[in-house]
Amino acid sequence: MIELVDIVHHYGVRPTLKGVNLRVETGELVCVMGPNGMGKSTLLAVAGGILAPISGEVRVDGLARRSTIDNEKAIRRKVLYLPDDPWLPTALTGREYVLSVGRVYGVDDGRLMDNAERLLELFNLDDKADHAIGGYSTGQKKKVGLCAALASEAETLILDEPFSGGLDSAALHALMTVLKALAERADRTVLMAAPVPELIEGLAHRVAVIQGGEIVACDTIDGLRRVAGVSGGLAEVLDALLNPEGKERLERFLEGWTR
Repeated sequence: MIELVDIVHHYGVRPTLKGVNLRVETGELVCVMGPNGMGKSTLLAVAGGILAPISGEVRVDGLARRSTIDNEKAIRRKVLYLPDDPWLPTALTGREYVLSVGRVYGVDDGRLMDNAERLLELFNLDDKADHAIGGYSTGQKKKVGLCAALASEAETLILDEPFSGGLDSAALHALMTVLKALAERADRTVLMAAPVPELIEGLAHRVAVIQGGEIVACDTIDGLRRVAGVSGGLAEVLDALLNPEGKERLERFLEGWTR
């Protein structure tokens, strides 16, 4: 379980998170969505322990982040945070990196080697697995980061924009399938951010909608439909919640553009 309590964060004098409260239960997959620059990545970095909030508290299974060394160690054994553009050791091969992350999380070596092989194959990295990461393309680096995160078998995954970074269609499908499998497990928790509504429908248990550094709604997609007063897909729901004048603006643009 992840709980963010009254989280406030800012860069300089510009507020980024304004008293955010969010609770993700064990076994849930919750996706944070909202316009660019509204605090999604900051929120996940705070939850992942990379950023310390100006005020407020992050709790994982009842333990407060950064409260004591022992508490933080216990949290880090069970939580993996993968940023949108992670640092990768370019001198290591993809296989070496995936195995090293799994070993940090205490995965049995025999199981880890088998899982690493299958993950690298799943994301079409088997031909590059024993080449240095420094020679990988942008999309291949994204894939190896995802492979390492999944190989960790961490109880809680915090994933910032896992679908971005140049993933090809096969990788997107593979990631969607794996995340759906994780979402069905009662012992795995996922907090993630994603920009494309179509990728989230049928995947997330709940969607937390953030705007202006605040959670303006958090519910199932059906629940958000009721709040927004629309019956369409998640894209229409988000547009109604975050950009109520967007439809009129689009119609005005198209009217003038097609004359």
